[in-house]
Amino acid sequence: MANTNNVGAKRLVVGAHYGLRDWLAQRMTAVVMAVYTIILLAKFLCANDFSYQGWAGMFAHQWFKIATFVALMSLFFHAWIGVRDIWMDYVKPVALRLFLQVATILWLVGCAGWAAQILWRV
Repeated sequence: MANTNNVGAKRLVVGAHYGLRDWLAQRMTAVVMAVYTIILLAKFLCANDFSYQGWAGMFAHQWFKIATFVALMSLFFHAWIGVRDIWMDYVKPVALRLFLQVATILWLVGCAGWAAQILWRV
């Protein structure tokens, strides 16, 4: 018995199918950044020393460095998803789009390395 499904028009489905996964990743990274912002504001408002030494003392704790690094990684991943979607939606020449995506990745990886260097230098 042959499968004859004549319901609806057949269409070619193309694309990377990132929709739900990227939507969820953007929401999760936004939550991580919001929680970190609340922690940072609480630490700032409860602080007595607003000098460089006060800020350095706040970032001297290992857990705070890790929390900051996680928040920054969330920011970079959040930015990657958004910028990648912009390149995919608005840049039609494939070679130019690939160049822009690679440049964006290199920029974000460089920023992540710089952030780690700054955080663990304090």
